[in-house]
Amino acid sequence: MSAVIDNHGRQHAATGTASALVAGAPERPVAFGSGGVALQDFLDEVRGLTALLPDRPFALNLCEDRHRFLVAFAAAAVRGQVTLLPPSRTRAAIDEVRARHPDSYCLGDVDACGCEDIAPLPHYLRLPDVLPRAGGDMPRVADAAVVAIGYTSGSTGAPKANPKTWGSFAASTAQNMAALAGLLPAASDTAHVVATVPPQHMYGMEMSVLLPLLGGVAVHEARPFFPVDIAAALASSPLPPLLVTTPVHLRALVGSGVALPPLAGIVASTAPLPQALAAEAEAAFGCEVREMFGSTETCILARRRTACEEAWTLLPGVELQPQPDGTLVRAAHLRDAVALADIVELLPGGRFRLCGRQSDLLEIAGKRASLGDLTHRLLAIPGVLDAALVQLEPDACGVRRLAAAVVAPGMDEAAVRDALRQAVDPVFLPRPLRIVPALPRNETGKLPRRALLDLLGAG
Repeated sequence: MSAVIDNHGRQHAATGTASALVAGAPERPVAFGSGGVALQDFLDEVRGLTALLPDRPFALNLCEDRHRFLVAFAAAAVRGQVTLLPPSRTRAAIDEVRARHPDSYCLGDVDACGCEDIAPLPHYLRLPDVLPRAGGDMPRVADAAVVAIGYTSGSTGAPKANPKTWGSFAASTAQNMAALAGLLPAASDTAHVVATVPPQHMYGMEMSVLLPLLGGVAVHEARPFFPVDIAAALASSPLPPLLVTTPVHLRALVGSGVALPPLAGIVASTAPLPQALAAEAEAAFGCEVREMFGSTETCILARRRTACEEAWTLLPGVELQPQPDGTLVRAAHLRDAVALADIVELLPGGRFRLCGRQSDLLEIAGKRASLGDLTHRLLAIPGVLDAALVQLEPDACGVRRLAAAVVAPGMDEAAVRDALRQAVDPVFLPRPLRIVPALPRNETGKLPRRALLDLLGAG
């Protein structure tokens, strides 16, 4: 019997089969980088750290080192604690999540003293420099136990909580392994992953935490950010690695001209991947770029090769049911059907076309347009490096105008607006349109609506 936390944060008891924390040969690697970590050593560290954790039901894992994040996440799960995954690691996001769970604690791999993001942070446990070890039996976790609560990014509103059980993570990881078919090496070899996304994000959790635990994959311990650092991390893999990244990082890699070692493939998610960028990356790095479609609510549910495919292919066991204002998702790893705001068109052979969101459809002065299409036209202007459009709240006349933040070095607002006027109806010209040095994207490239409104002075 183990503790389970429901959607409202109440703790109760649940029964169910218990699964091994991780499977594989004792010598197979779990993490690599400055030093490899074998499965047996990892399990010893998990058992050792479990005894050091405070007696609280919720843990907020802030570890930067992915190996240490893995150990801390596993130890918390074995202890019966739920790991909280905030939408970002900003102090505001941390405080908001902890306010919902006042009986939580934080753990990390840096000192709270001198780090403005976490100091002063009550109930903070810094992992020791040398992780403790303890022998014993294989740690097990009940399939019905809630081991994580992921919070949505807040890009369309307030972050929402999404509890995840160990059993659901096991089922979704099996689907993700199927989604990676053709990119990973033969079963006799351990696949190696380098991820630029943080483990606290659900995409990062799926691709860089659950794959090592449940898929027999080894992950690089670091989270490289700059192109030269990404190249160095990839070069440390004993086999051609899989790069797990975002469209923002991929664009920076392509634009940098940095040479990468041979890759097993590239996986991208968290934001729409332009077809042209996917094709450029495939040509530059000589491997397939596979885009994943999912959400914090559903985990990954579809894939496509964006350079040459528009339609998405559903993962095994996933079903979609179009609704007037979105789509219902059913899958083996979901206890109940999940409603997404995305509108889809079902196609033969388990495929679908993504048609945007109801909230993206605009109607101004009797004319209609799509927020996604308008953003695409804005990004197509020569000299525009990044841009975001947002529909403001109604003005005194009840009109919801558009506003835009644009990164375009060397251009002024009038030049961008004049270029955009050639491509869109005048009623959809953003007012205001502001040139900014950078957009307030989070670690995965998403743009929280509140941060964008603050940047535009429209909050």
